[in-house]
Amino acid sequence: MFRRASKPTIPPEWIIVGLGNPGGEYRGTRHNVGFEVIDLLAELNKIKLDRGKHNARIGLGKIGDTQVLLVKPLTYMNLSGRSVAPLARENGIKPDRILVVADDLDLRLGRTRLKPGGSAGGHNGHKSLIAALGTTDYPRLKIGIGAAADSPTIDHVLGAFTPDERTAITPALRRAAEGIELIVKESLEAGMNLINIG
Repeated sequence: MFRRASKPTIPPEWIIVGLGNPGGEYRGTRHNVGFEVIDLLAELNKIKLDRGKHNARIGLGKIGDTQVLLVKPLTYMNLSGRSVAPLARENGIKPDRILVVADDLDLRLGRTRLKPGGSAGGHNGHKSLIAALGTTDYPRLKIGIGAAADSPTIDHVLGAFTPDERTAITPALRRAAEGIELIVKESLEAGMNLINIG
């Protein structure tokens, strides 16, 4: 278990959220690429995801010289906003500094896209965040998992990557993490230039 969070002495300038579903049965599934990017960011920047607050696993640390809060909501995908909104309020973070990473069915496998805002696009995690934050104007990083070929959508998103798909998705996760680092250190535009080439 993780220890209970105390109020950070240095407030974060960014909240970076990875969407997914908690529990071992969902580890490695297409719907959990957001969690995987947060884990990668934590590893690359030596940030411990060792605290719990508002039903989320969180880690406070620095990317470069900038304080960030990494967040993995543990509410299940369709209630993600219930974790993110109170964390944003407590830390005084406006929506344009809440970067959300999630899977996207409409992008081909391994493609990455960064947008400064937009609709939910049928994604339950984004629907919850939009309702809880009261706006669509937060940056989102989409990671393509491709559409279901011959299975129901729910089975596709909750299914594990095949070995060939894992080979394709791994560089996308790395590109997403590196793009987020650029966003935090430089600007949204700088991150977009890296993320949107994939």
